[in-house]
Amino acid sequence: MSATFFVKAAGGAGLGIYLESTYAANIFTSPVAGGPSPLYAATPLILMGVGFYTLMHGMKVGSLRNKFKELAKKDGEEDVEERYSLPNLYVPGKSKHAKAFNCMQRSHQHILETYPFVIISSLLCAYSFPIAAGLSTLTFAVGRITLSNS
Repeated sequence: MSATFFVKAAGGAGLGIYLESTYAANIFTSPVAGGPSPLYAATPLILMGVGFYTLMHGMKVGSLRNKFKELAKKDGEEDVEERYSLPNLYVPGKSKHAKAFNCMQRSHQHILETYPFVIISSLLCAYSFPIAAGLSTLTFAVGRITLSNS
């Protein structure tokens, strides 16, 4: 990724936080003094949706393991059971079936690698900036689903 991406992201985040702290703070106040805004709930709801999607994507990867194993057998690849079976996360080899499965497995693994950080940072940010956190988390969710399905 280039430095311009990070500059644009930081600029957008800064603008969002400025607008939210200047204008939305007076509109969406907490009913409890010092508590989070009622909009705080949007971020955990989005995170739960991403968690459910991650679970469903993992099941899809599991079914694709069996599908590509059968296709590899049909094409006459060697050591199919050993290569495609668990506990192997990735399938060794450079066949088209191994590459296709490994791409799907990698997309699921990437979700598992990044999701804990997204959860913590989103929830912490949502306490003070619920709109910015909700929109950022929603952007992450849409990007994650789009990347995983491509």
